[in-house]
Amino acid sequence: MTFLVLTNVRAFQGGCDFTGVGNKVAFGSEVEEKDTTTFGSGGWKEVIGGLIETDVTSEGYWEAGDSAKIDDRLWGDLAGLEAYSVGPNGATVGELAYLTKLLHSSYSALGSVGDVAPWSAKGKGSWPVVKGVWAHPPGTARTATGTGTAVQLGAVTAGQRLYAALHVLSVSGTDTPTITCRVESDAADTFGSATTQLTFTAATGVTGEILRTDASAITDTWYRFGWTISGTDPSFLFAATFGVR
Repeated sequence: MTFLVLTNVRAFQGGCDFTGVGNKVAFGSEVEEKDTTTFGSGGWKEVIGGLIETDVTSEGYWEAGDSAKIDDRLWGDLAGLEAYSVGPNGATVGELAYLTKLLHSSYSALGSVGDVAPWSAKGKGSWPVVKGVWAHPPGTARTATGTGTAVQLGAVTAGQRLYAALHVLSVSGTDTPTITCRVESDAADTFGSATTQLTFTAATGVTGEILRTDASAITDTWYRFGWTISGTDPSFLFAATFGVR
């Protein structure tokens, strides 16, 4: 068994990167127990699974003053449904990630005299938590239309869905720089006959979005992110995750 010391967690909510201001990220899911005990149980309690709930908690050090700071971002996102992605060991393409749609339900800041000013936030999952991988790294700037690294996620069986989360972290350029991201699939890693499975809303600023396919089967096993960029001297930083559940 390989144990992991949490020193390189990457977490994104909407267009907010928690890495430089966060020191705690935790999430968990719990299935509601529904009692189905009858006289035929032989005296043993019987239960079945009910609704599943996801809780997310984040903490760190407070900053404020512009739209890129944690206080400005989390106040603006309060009560919103956000794309959420977290990776326990960096955000390299193909590295483990968890993603979901999150209701940003709680935010608090500041503390006692002498403290390094803290913040904390909580959220509730509105979609299933998907165990997937990073599809695009946050530190690679994109300035022209292109495609990313192919990842073998496997086929999507009937009843499953392909999920993908996009976090646009910074935008620069003139003449309305715009990026439109998509998820493509193919039967081979060469993508000779790529099929677009998901298309995100065109982004002109810092934002986030999570999408999923319907519950139809997808026989392709390879997936990648693609993007179309327009504007004058455009440059975008974004992170992306995807997975099948």
